[in-house]
Amino acid sequence: MLVRQHRTFRTLRTPRLAGSLLLVLAAGVCAVGAAPAAHGATTVRPLGQVVPEPAQVRPAGAAYTLTPAARIEIDASGTSARDARQVGTYLAGLLRPPTGFPLRVVDAPRRHGPGGRAPRGSVTLALTPRDNASLGAEGYRLDSGRAGVTITARTSAGLFHGVQTLRQLLPAAVEKHTRQHGPWQVAGGTITDVPRYAYRGAMLDVSRHFFSVGQVETYIDQLALYKINELHLHLSDDQGWRIAVDSWPKLASYGGSTEVGGGAGGHYTKAQYRQIVAYAAARHLEVVPEIDMPSHTNAALASYPELNCDGVAPPLYTGTEVGFSSLCVPKDVTYAFVDDVVRELAALTPGRYLHIGGDEAHSTSQADYVAFMDRAEAVVAKYGKTVMGWHQITAARQTAGTVAEYWGDDGTGAAERAQVAKAAQNGAKVVLAPADRSYLDMKYDKDTKLGQDWAGTVEVDRSYDWDPGTYLADAGVPADAVLGVEAPLWTETITDNNDIEAMAFPRLPGIAELGWSPESTHDWDTYKVRLAAQGPRMAAMGIDFYRSPLVDWPADAR
Repeated sequence: MLVRQHRTFRTLRTPRLAGSLLLVLAAGVCAVGAAPAAHGATTVRPLGQVVPEPAQVRPAGAAYTLTPAARIEIDASGTSARDARQVGTYLAGLLRPPTGFPLRVVDAPRRHGPGGRAPRGSVTLALTPRDNASLGAEGYRLDSGRAGVTITARTSAGLFHGVQTLRQLLPAAVEKHTRQHGPWQVAGGTITDVPRYAYRGAMLDVSRHFFSVGQVETYIDQLALYKINELHLHLSDDQGWRIAVDSWPKLASYGGSTEVGGGAGGHYTKAQYRQIVAYAAARHLEVVPEIDMPSHTNAALASYPELNCDGVAPPLYTGTEVGFSSLCVPKDVTYAFVDDVVRELAALTPGRYLHIGGDEAHSTSQADYVAFMDRAEAVVAKYGKTVMGWHQITAARQTAGTVAEYWGDDGTGAAERAQVAKAAQNGAKVVLAPADRSYLDMKYDKDTKLGQDWAGTVEVDRSYDWDPGTYLADAGVPADAVLGVEAPLWTETITDNNDIEAMAFPRLPGIAELGWSPESTHDWDTYKVRLAAQGPRMAAMGIDFYRSPLVDWPADAR
């Protein structure tokens, strides 16, 4: 296995108004480790060789070379300056170890009017929110030339995404945590980039197998590189309850004491959950917690007998079957339980969404299911969160703005798809996570050791080659009802980060591109070339990814 590079950066705050990041080449200074021009310097990566593919790329002019004299300057005021400085500190933390450059983060000197040039040799984050409305909440513009690289954005989220693009334009060795040889060059030209969809998610099931805070943080860092902005944590299931709830303490202490296969399981204290939320926010990911109900609840039922209709607690479960458990819909205690859990989890979660599952409720009658979901959705709304659930929740009455996550596949029946379409036509939003396209736990082929194949095998081309905007159009889902995409990773067979990486990469970057890039850029033949260029970068990050035979990986990625 490759050695993973896990870096710890100072926590950043959630997005606020920010501005532009300017990297300016110091005049007359040569990059450390640069080969003399006569012998041929390292090939500069083409400006558009980025995943997700930018909306607009215009190559032009000479390349920029990062040098030891470069600084990161903050040109902003008030809280915006703080937020921009945090992005600059993050960038410095990425670049210092491999380059060996000091890259001081400093306040920018005063300009002579708007748009004044930074001193040569500086790295500047300058706020220009009024001038860049077209970039929206997450977009950015990157200008590169001999004198510097400027990343312009209206928000710190946009700046952060621009930094990920800059990172990919630099040599793959920039991902190493030890001193590497340069030169550190960025191709000349301009990238203007905004996301296609507001929701670009990845789901990690921490219930079937438990993952520590550090393991989740490692995955967060990997997601950030590809501009994923939502981390969906599946916190409860039949096999384990993973979040402390003060009003029902046995949920975590007993319900979280095992996992698939009978391991020790585990759970997050409230402080640990807050740590994950803060770490994700620092990388501009919003955490979407999920408490699955009314089914997938054996861990809760085993912890509290009164939640069962017969008052008898079942044993803890360590298998992988689904659909056999259900909360007792007629009991009042069920709704006291739901209210307490949602209230405590909502208080811990600054994000907009709270996911209540709703899938595979095979042991709950349809009438009971609808009655339960109607009440559960009202509880979520009561505590100020937007309801999110698997697409089966469209059978119930939706609260305003409900988000249905569609996980069907090419074989899903017309009636089920029509039910989702009706909800979308009535105002619900849809996040697309088709199991035979974006489920990261599906095997690549019949020889894949990890994962499952109930939705078929999913090679890299299949996971990429579909359009979220039209996927459910034939069922009647309007294009403007599509909120975005998600790549779920269920963990029946996944036990550690090596397993996560083997199944998520290289498919996750493609799902990220479907969520970010314009539909007009989607083309497998050109994408697989850019994906191949990601191979050395993933290897440098310590990601032991699947070397798909459909991609011509460079020698240093094999």
